[in-house]
Order: sequence, then C-alpha cells, then structure tokens
Amino acid sequence: MKPYLAIALKSIRANLSRSIVTIFLTTFSTVVLIFASTLMDGEHKTMLKNAVEVYPGYIQITNREFRNHPSYDNLIFDEKSTIDKLKLHSDIAVITSRFETSALFSSDTKTIGAMITGVEPKSESQVSKLKTALVEGSYLDANDTNALYIGKELAKRLKVRLGDKLSFISSGADYSFCADNVIVKGIFETGLYEFDANSAFLNKSYFDEVFTSENFATHIIVLPKDTSNSLSISQNIQKELDKSLVSESWEEFMDSLVKAMELDSIFGYFTLGIFFIVIFFVILIYTLLVVFSRVKEIGVLRAIGTTSKEVLTMLVFESAILSFISVVIGGAIGAYLAYYFHINPIELGAEYQEQFKQYGIMSTALPTDFNLVTIARDMIIMFILGVLSTLYPILKINSLTPSEAMRHV
Repeated sequence: MKPYLAIALKSIRANLSRSIVTIFLTTFSTVVLIFASTLMDGEHKTMLKNAVEVYPGYIQITNREFRNHPSYDNLIFDEKSTIDKLKLHSDIAVITSRFETSALFSSDTKTIGAMITGVEPKSESQVSKLKTALVEGSYLDANDTNALYIGKELAKRLKVRLGDKLSFISSGADYSFCADNVIVKGIFETGLYEFDANSAFLNKSYFDEVFTSENFATHIIVLPKDTSNSLSISQNIQKELDKSLVSESWEEFMDSLVKAMELDSIFGYFTLGIFFIVIFFVILIYTLLVVFSRVKEIGVLRAIGTTSKEVLTMLVFESAILSFISVVIGGAIGAYLAYYFHINPIELGAEYQEQFKQYGIMSTALPTDFNLVTIARDMIIMFILGVLSTLYPILKINSLTPSEAMRHV
C-alpha cells in the first residue's frame, strides 16, 4: 500500500500544474454544491418557518372533532384547566388561546362575512407575526375593548380606514345573538391574501364578554422552547390532555405544505443533479485528456513488468489523493460560506418585499442552512465523483498492450 501511495504522491508533484487544475475543478464543484444545497434547504426552512409563524403556530390544541366539524359543539370547554396542565411542561415557552368564529361585518357602504378571533394580545405576539405585520395604527393590548385589528384586504373590501366604526353580527358561544360596534385600531398585512381579506381580531377578554365564551377556546397555541422538536413535544402534551382534545404539531396540521416543500426539494436536487452531471463530464473530459497524455509513461511501466492491476491501483490512488485534497478544501470553503450566510442571511432588498409577501414570507432575508450532515454528504458525493471520473480513462488505457501504449501519439 505504501509504495503505491509514494508513487502517487511523486506523480502528483511531478505534474504539479496538471494536479492544481484538477484540484481547482473539483474544489469549485464542491463549493458550489455545498452552497447551493444549503441555500435551498435554508430557503425551504425559512418558508416553512414563515408559514408556521405568520399565524398557525408550532403546536395547536383543539377539540378532537373541531377540524372536521368546526362548531360550538366542539370547543375546548375548560380552557383554564387545559392551560394549567400545559404550564407543567418545562419544554413549553409560551401558551396562548384563541376563539375563532365567523361574523357579518357592516360598514357604511359594505356588508361582508369574515372570521373574527379573540386573541390574548401579549402572548399572541410571541407565537405569531400578527403584531409585526402591522402597517397602520397600533396592535391590540390587554386593556382594549371594542378595538378591532383588521386585515388590510378586508379593510379595503369594507372601505374602512383607521379610526372608522364598524358593526358586526354573530352568534355567541351559547348560540345566543350577539352584536357590537367596533373601531378600527390597527391594520395588518401578512401577504397571505385570503387571510388578510378574511381576518379581524379583538382582545380576547372583551371578546369573551360579547360572545359569552368565558373559559372557552377553539385553539390553544403552544410555542415550544425547541421548535425543531415540535412533533415529540406535541406527542408528550397529548399524554396529559383530556381524551376529547388533540395536540398536533405543525408537521401534522400543515402536512400538505410539508409535502409540497419535500416535492420542491426533490425537484431542486434533481436540478442540482443535472448541473453536476455536466460538471462531472467536464472533469471526466479533462481527466481523459490528462490520463491519455500519460499513455507512453504507462506503456513503459507495463513494459518493465508492472501489471495492469498495479497501474490501475497507482492511478486510482493518485485520483483519490487529488479528490480528497479537493473536497477538504472545497468543504472548508463551502462550510464557511454556509455558516456565514446562516448568521448573515442574503438580503434581497425592499424592492422584493411585495413579491415575497405574496407567498406569505415576511422577510426578504434568505439564510443558508448550516448543517454538518449536509456538508459531509456533499463532500462524499464530490469525492466519489472525482474518483469515478478517472476510472474510464484508466481502464481504457489499461486495455492497451505495452507496445500499443508506447507507440501511442
């Protein structure tokens, strides 16, 4: 083994310029692969994070029947007791409750049906982006009574502005008739058109008075301390809940979005695969030229008694050394770029903000996903490709007889 290694190292030093070009090609490909894959993974995680944090939350607790049959018969009927149980979990950071229902809103010129929700302003601002989505006026606070926080598109549909008065009619939690006049305190825009066009919020303590929903909720939202562990935390929560309630992590109640991101990742990696097939053939062609330039040298080695197996081993060692050096350098550079842009996301500028909001993305920053497993995987892929790219030309030359190789031009 050592003689082959020594011969390979000697050959690399003897053909230094050729070796440097080979290292450069593989290093460049490694850096591009690592950066592209970490950027794509970072983009997907950012989109999922935004989708979860805009409003749905990481963990939702509802009545077991509520998702399929959202009615007042399927509420969380003992909100305070449920929250007290949740407070015993050390891995929960924030708990907040919501009561969602529909109402008929009426302005001076329009009457439109939309969702009205009672929220706890302080804790809600910690589990969703409602507060940061503010575009006019101010967010709700715990002392608000008939102050309404309304989606920008719904405000447009109702033709109301900040400070305008609205009336709404709905049904209370006891199925009684309820109505009130409210004043637009704030207008928000998340960029999710349907949500912005059909959502309005009240302080939950006031909402409970109007809708007779004291100690009732449609949803309890939980923010885990470790959001990456939402599924297992949700499963642990389920063990402590009443049988009529169900705890679901965002991976479960947003499974269609998760599947869409997985599908997009497949297409993304497919695109990267095509790109790197091209890169592979570029390296292969260069390697082919390099190896065929050494046909006479290999012919001499064969003529003095070196077997084709020994030649193959020597050249594969040489290729493996060059590929190893390349992926180590490329991996280090790629990992640095992935870490740097993970800490300092790529800012696309305010001009892209409106386009991003169309997809529910509140930020124009694109971070990479600094993941050592992904980086190691990409380094291994490039190492294998680097070695494989030399096999065909080596085997081709090894098929020549010593005399054919020595006469090769």
